[in-house]
Amino acid sequence: MNLIEATDLRKTYRLSRRTSIDALQGVDVSIAAGEMVAIMGPSGSGKSTLMHLLGLLHAPDTDDGPAPTLRIDGVDATTLSDGERTSIRARSMGFVFQSFNLVPTLTAAENITLPLDIAGEKPDPAWFDQVVDTVGIRDRLSHRPAELSGGQQQRVAGARALVSRPEIVFADEPTGNLDSRSGHELLGFLRSAVNEHGQTIVMVTHDASAASFADRIVFLGDGKVVDEMLEPTTRRILDRLKSLEG
Repeated sequence: MNLIEATDLRKTYRLSRRTSIDALQGVDVSIAAGEMVAIMGPSGSGKSTLMHLLGLLHAPDTDDGPAPTLRIDGVDATTLSDGERTSIRARSMGFVFQSFNLVPTLTAAENITLPLDIAGEKPDPAWFDQVVDTVGIRDRLSHRPAELSGGQQQRVAGARALVSRPEIVFADEPTGNLDSRSGHELLGFLRSAVNEHGQTIVMVTHDASAASFADRIVFLGDGKVVDEMLEPTTRRILDRLKSLEG
């Protein structure tokens, strides 16, 4: 069963009255429940834009072309109000951003549980402990973001995305600020979230090793889907990326 189904997703960013960038140009993509998908492609290919649309952070363009469709767990997201989109994100989605988006006045522990606090829910203590230990942040839980390194902030952001056990986790370069060992552990945890808990992971990455953890890779080029790969390996991914950049 497809958890996410999208057709004709387009997004143009207006830089000025005369200048614009066509970030997405009619993208079709579907993601099954319990699948880990990596989105890859050269810089400027539309990777992050696609993730932001699928995560209901931005809305697709609806003019100058076929009407886009975007269904999340059967719900037509193109007809939702901003409040309804926010509700779906809070209830069903977790996000790991490159910029971390941590609240500077909160401790690491408080940042991790923030989505649950906003929803008026309590974290599962055993799951909280498992997430915290997996990302290796236990000894920094009482520290605020300014007291953490970039890698430690990335770990807090990863824990925050996972602690509420969302149906879908969107991760934008989740290992970008981690050393290879910590990155491998986080990716292994994301993989187990899919295998053992049926969560769905959508990950933007330029790292072939990270992408090899996925079930499937969607390759973008110039705002369009140009290829897909099942059962990826690091070597196959690197070869495909070279051909895209060439």
